[in-house]
Amino acid sequence: MDHPGWDDTLFADDSAAWHDYPGGQEHTVVGTVKVSRPLYGPAEGVRRRLLVYLPPSYDRTEKHYPVLYMHDGQNLFDAAVSYSGEWQVDETMEALSAEGIEAIVVGVASAGSGRAVDYSAHRHSLYGGGGADAYLDFLVREVKALIDGSCRTLQDRVHTGVMGSSMGGSVSLYALLTRADVFGFAGVISPAFWWSEGTIFSFVAALPFTGGRIYIDVGDNESPEVPGRAEEYVNDAIRMEALLRAKGYTPENLYFMVEAGGEHRESAWARRLPGALRFLLGPICQARPS
Repeated sequence: MDHPGWDDTLFADDSAAWHDYPGGQEHTVVGTVKVSRPLYGPAEGVRRRLLVYLPPSYDRTEKHYPVLYMHDGQNLFDAAVSYSGEWQVDETMEALSAEGIEAIVVGVASAGSGRAVDYSAHRHSLYGGGGADAYLDFLVREVKALIDGSCRTLQDRVHTGVMGSSMGGSVSLYALLTRADVFGFAGVISPAFWWSEGTIFSFVAALPFTGGRIYIDVGDNESPEVPGRAEEYVNDAIRMEALLRAKGYTPENLYFMVEAGGEHRESAWARRLPGALRFLLGPICQARPS
């Protein structure tokens, strides 16, 4: 099945690997975004398309670019195909290009009802999950392989990152810490560490220090409709920051912030995105080979 946010009539021709993103007043995409033919990941029967943002200079140069892989790809670029608003990744990247910050951004659509399985490393006693390793294997073996074979990418760890929000934030940190052979930076936005029921902290504590750059943020008004959940988001994020500091991360490679009034929604993540990308991509782009 397709993700409920997709309308496949927009992407009807699967005879070619890539298509231009459709235009029209109902769509909010700016810049150059390409759409892949469907891929099938670990969630049985779920078709996922990739949305790939290319920097403004891509067609004018022969440069190779860092790549940022982002979860919940249907919510990144176009409000018309999102089920809960968009991150405005394309608008943000277009603006940051004027600062010399350019990267390829790959949006990987979530698996609909299988999202919680893909984005959780540990099972919840009530909600299940625990399929993150299979999802990351799909991300590396199929998605990254396709992107590296189709685009001018810088393929090493330093120039390859991952980012997401909520459970997508949690799995982004998990990816950096467990697949250090692939990922060198991670954006951990409003991470839902509560899902692991505490397991994530002992798991991270037992891992060796892998280095890389980490951006973590959280709002102090995340999911207030669930009693105690907003405090849990903040307290868990503070606990994870302290754990990572103890492992050896410094202000140079770990940024942490709590946003006053920040809610658990795309508009909040869009607001914080420019700062996150400046921290994660700025130093990499400044040192990028031509």
